[in-house]
Amino acid sequence: MSHTWGDFQAVVQLSAGLNVAILSFVDISLPAIKERRRTFAKAQQELDMHRSAPGKVTSAAQLEHDCQVEEMNEKLYLLWQQSLAFSNEEDSLIHYTGILGFLGAALSLVLLWYSAQCYDDVISVTGKTVIGLSFCSLIGAFVINFMTASQAGVYTKKCNQIRQEMHQTLGIATPPTPGASPAPATHTDAASAETPSAEN
Repeated sequence: MSHTWGDFQAVVQLSAGLNVAILSFVDISLPAIKERRRTFAKAQQELDMHRSAPGKVTSAAQLEHDCQVEEMNEKLYLLWQQSLAFSNEEDSLIHYTGILGFLGAALSLVLLWYSAQCYDDVISVTGKTVIGLSFCSLIGAFVINFMTASQAGVYTKKCNQIRQEMHQTLGIATPPTPGASPAPATHTDAASAETPSAEN
């Protein structure tokens, strides 16, 4: 049984509608990208707080603290280096999603116009193939954004693991109270300062 362009018009309409809405696919990856960047910034901020924390009572305790801070800084820097190439590609991947959406929508709209003009004409194998290709942009955009979100999630998890280790080793960093004069340090204060507080 021969099929006409009219028989496939509903499929072409579906392709056109999905390709026009393809930009919404960035909602898959954008939250993960923002969370990765926020987590890295938060980790760096907490590390800076530890670096500028009040000095320890003894030079040995201060030296140990400085070594622990530098160890956390090295781990964070190495993770940042690993994610640098991916970070540079994030904006490009979102840009490619827009390009795929535009090309897919343009092809689908042309097919929609052609199917209206040739409604009763028999559709060829080539026509069916082109209609199938109009859905490829959807697959490409979904794969790009899904992989981007997954990779961003991996780096976010690793960064949070470093933050957790930082909290366990150095305690939870708290910013100094503005205008408050620091009290003289005692051995009791030093001992309590070495004990990590519970994370909120």
